[in-house]
Amino acid sequence: MSKMDHMMQILWMLNSGRKITAKEIAEKLEMNIRSVYRYINSLSASGVPIIAETGHHGGYTLLNNFIKSPLIFDVDEKAALLHAAIFAKEAGYFLEEALNSATTKLTMHSNQEQEKMIQQHLQGFEIIGPVESSLEPLLKKLEDSIVNETSIKMEYHTNNEKQPKHRMINPYGLVYWNQNWYVVAFCHVRNEIRNFKVGRITSLHQTVIPFQRPQSFSASDFFMKSLLPQAEDKRNHVSFIICGKTSAVDAICQHWFLRYHLEERTSKKAIFLLDEEALHTYVPNLLFPYGKSIQVIEPISLKQKMIDVLKELIDFYENENFTDGECQ
Repeated sequence: MSKMDHMMQILWMLNSGRKITAKEIAEKLEMNIRSVYRYINSLSASGVPIIAETGHHGGYTLLNNFIKSPLIFDVDEKAALLHAAIFAKEAGYFLEEALNSATTKLTMHSNQEQEKMIQQHLQGFEIIGPVESSLEPLLKKLEDSIVNETSIKMEYHTNNEKQPKHRMINPYGLVYWNQNWYVVAFCHVRNEIRNFKVGRITSLHQTVIPFQRPQSFSASDFFMKSLLPQAEDKRNHVSFIICGKTSAVDAICQHWFLRYHLEERTSKKAIFLLDEEALHTYVPNLLFPYGKSIQVIEPISLKQKMIDVLKELIDFYENENFTDGECQ
């Protein structure tokens, strides 16, 4: 039997949860007690948290947290992790090298039958999405500064500025939304927490200046709240009711903006509660792609707003007189 097999047998014996002596291990596995000590030392050197107690009632045990850890993944668990890795890569995950190393280990420690089943799980499973590999160096530096809580100096280009501006930020977290990466950070210039699109960072310099992230701060919660219109008093909100095909109503109820305002739902009907300004500003354009598959029941003002928007669009294209030069 190989050294690895002996070490795995000892590990499983320790994983029983009870204290066990080197003599018991030697007798159980029919080996020299010196070999047991050697294997125990090898396991400890590899990172296994073995506790050795001396004395009459001494022996070897494992830390409780290690005992509860899933040491071996079954086929479904391996397939799930490999599927998740595919999603991560297509989303532009920036630690691809470490991810590839982890997935290689998953497949490496599988027998032939498991490998065959895993391949069957992965066959035909593909994700098509935009990958911005050029952002990888920026994302790695941002991640490093988030972990170490150190400030960053960067040059950032906004929509309204032709030249990038210098900013000092304390990065609190990275958010991937709508096929783009964002860093949520405290801006020293604005003296407030803001969202910065990573794709607009033209240069980045890590500093050793420390900062302390607010306790229990959620970057994703802050990011989503910043996207939604702020309205504190729901008493001034307006009911927005639609009905139509179940598939269309499902899609509308799952929309990132409208789902936060959903109040009631049946298979073919949904009721939302929105600020009136937000209703007339955002909702018409959200509903146009669904065509005749949905119908606005209330309010009448939204129906009129949709008509007005469509008329403006029709007028625009009927009176279109752009030249090629203006579109360059």
